[in-house]
Amino acid sequence: MPHTALTPVFVGLRAGLHMLFVALTVLVIVRALIAPTQASIAAICLAVILLGTYAVGTLIAWAPRSRRVAGAVWLGVITLEWIALLWLTPEAAYLVFPLFFLYLHLLGRLWGSAAIVVATAIAICALGIHGGWTAGGVVGPIVGAGVALLIGLGYEALAREAHQREALMQELLATRGQLAATERESGVLAERARLAREIHDTVAQGLSSIQMLLHAAERADLDGAGVEHVVLARETAASALADARHFIRELTPPDLDGRGLGGALRRLASTQWAAQGLPVEVRVSDAVDLPMHVQTALLRIAQGAIANVIQHADADSATITLTVGGDRLQFTIADDGRGFDPAQSPGAPTGRSDSFGLRATRERVDQLGGTLTVTSAPGEGTALTIDLTLEEAA
Repeated sequence: MPHTALTPVFVGLRAGLHMLFVALTVLVIVRALIAPTQASIAAICLAVILLGTYAVGTLIAWAPRSRRVAGAVWLGVITLEWIALLWLTPEAAYLVFPLFFLYLHLLGRLWGSAAIVVATAIAICALGIHGGWTAGGVVGPIVGAGVALLIGLGYEALAREAHQREALMQELLATRGQLAATERESGVLAERARLAREIHDTVAQGLSSIQMLLHAAERADLDGAGVEHVVLARETAASALADARHFIRELTPPDLDGRGLGGALRRLASTQWAAQGLPVEVRVSDAVDLPMHVQTALLRIAQGAIANVIQHADADSATITLTVGGDRLQFTIADDGRGFDPAQSPGAPTGRSDSFGLRATRERVDQLGGTLTVTSAPGEGTALTIDLTLEEAA
């Protein structure tokens, strides 16, 4: 059994059951020695055999399900030995109580309960044959069977709860790792974008201005020596500017490097998405100049949305549209797939879905200070529309 917080409880219960079985069997042996009868020797020998059989099969009884068949056979042998011992001495009736738990564990709830009923009837009949029919001989085994059923079912529920908690804990640990990785990636992208903006707005712009001024001075009427110095200064500024721009490109997220949002989306549409059987039309102008972190966020949103379309929407085509007007932009991803009910999506307050796509998209949009609108209906496709103010996203 995998280790959980309740493992010590389960181990204690099993150890207690083993001790109870051994103690009751020893009681049968002691009783046969104290009050000997003609069947005492046979009862003692059979009790010892029963203990040996129980000890040999204990490992099988609590083994994984792949060995449950062998455990059921072992339980059948134990039961036959118990019935034979019960025929020799009435004290063997006490052994039916630990047998109840073995029936539930090895045979399951249905067949285990049926075996308990049969074993209870056998114990009652044996007690009646040996000592006459009494209320205690009837009520005692019945009460013991009821208690065993309650404890056994409670143990089963406790074990099931422990397995569920363990699975939930593993899922939480995995989710925490994924969240940490995502946060690290977001931090790296944000820092790269910040450095790129700072270098572009300071060093690169300054070098560009110096280059323009020196180029103008070069064309002015200067003597030969002055022109040579100006040319050298301009070439040095141009070289430094090229290095700064190269550094900015290195800091740019790889998917956007040298292409911008439109170029990156068109590359994905013509390679990755087309190879997966989904034609994607990209309506994003290369002339649109957006902050790097906004381009990165919109690119990631588009990648996640198209991935969901390919996996779940069964769509024939999709369209990505970017519209910029003044300080506002609208980014839309639409498909002609099967659609869904937005009220049941993970982004909705009452959503029950296990999908992470819309929730992740909504979180990215919230980080940019925008709004996400999901328009969809079964059989009518889906459209994700992001409205964003560039001033808030800066």
